[in-house]
Amino acid sequence: MRRRVSYNLHDCSIDQRGKKAAKPLVGIQLQDRRDADSRPRFIFPLAHSIFKFGLASSNFFRLPLALHTAPDAPEMPPRVKRLRPSSPNLKLSGSSSIPPSPDSPHKSKKLKLLDSYAADSPFPDFPHPTPDEAAEVHAILSKHHPHRSSERKDPSANNNSAQTCGGVPNVIDSLIGTILSQNTSSRNSTAAKKNLDDAFGRNNFVRIASAPRSEVVAALRTGGMANKKAATIQKLLASIKDRHGDYTLQHLAAKQVTDDEIMKELVSYDGVGPKTASCVLLFCLGRDSFAVDTHVYRLSKLLGWVPQKADRVLAQAHLDLRIPDELKYSLHVLMVSHGRQCSGCKNQGKGGCPLKAYLKERRGIKEEELIRKIGDAEQEVKEEFSETTMHGQDV
Repeated sequence: MRRRVSYNLHDCSIDQRGKKAAKPLVGIQLQDRRDADSRPRFIFPLAHSIFKFGLASSNFFRLPLALHTAPDAPEMPPRVKRLRPSSPNLKLSGSSSIPPSPDSPHKSKKLKLLDSYAADSPFPDFPHPTPDEAAEVHAILSKHHPHRSSERKDPSANNNSAQTCGGVPNVIDSLIGTILSQNTSSRNSTAAKKNLDDAFGRNNFVRIASAPRSEVVAALRTGGMANKKAATIQKLLASIKDRHGDYTLQHLAAKQVTDDEIMKELVSYDGVGPKTASCVLLFCLGRDSFAVDTHVYRLSKLLGWVPQKADRVLAQAHLDLRIPDELKYSLHVLMVSHGRQCSGCKNQGKGGCPLKAYLKERRGIKEEELIRKIGDAEQEVKEEFSETTMHGQDV
């Protein structure tokens, strides 16, 4: 006697020979063949597909599939919830006392990249933006957004560190707020930071670090990516405590500490990339640094300030050297505001935009080319976002 049963990976429907499957999706077929001694044995004719989906031998029945067979088929093991493998550096139990991780290849890559472009642009032969071009765009955006003050604001302990891109005097609070602002809207990250402060107390890093992970996740739920950000924040706090003996990074606020030294320490922590570190330098520590978020990245692509091949990290390394120090704070603020509010330089270029007018008049770019450049810039930002979220890159 020989029968064939197909288990569908998508909806767990069963396709027995002679019966139509619930959905026409491709499943993995298992051949159930009974020998003369009536003992069942299973043959996996699609071994390549099985290993492609990670269904290797002993782990096969740990998949969350509702496996059903015909009445006379051999009894299958009960459904078992698949266990997610835990990172050796993350404690997923009630306690969150996380030992600091050793240097990872990703961390080494971040530091090496930082060293490589501390003094030289990754695109040394790319001449844009010139100081005059940066000043022109600054003047245009200042006129278009008169409500946005170009004067640097001092960090305040009353600020929500997520809402102000880290504009608070406490360095760890600034870091946490900037981490919460990654890959989400200002409204969501602001709410998440308020919930975190309400749940554990403002700057009560001891409570946050020692709280059960689930409680931190619950506090950050409104901000998106709560599980990842809760783990990042608790691991960050544990690493700071292990390195400095206390939950403080205020030594970075000392005037004798250089910008490069601050940047190197900040990006050495998991979850902190060049943009996050740059925001802390700019808004918390009052240093001249040009942070490149998604809005600045998209507009820089549109303006032709970075090469087409530049990703966001390399774009920041290039622009931080090309933008004059006296314009870094206000130009960042203006570009972020414009990127959020103006519909004319996104969504296929529909509507008016002062930067489009500038590119037409000063650079001689035609409307058709502008629309193409806007579409290309939007697509590159989407790809960059997908890349960073999929591979967990620090921003």
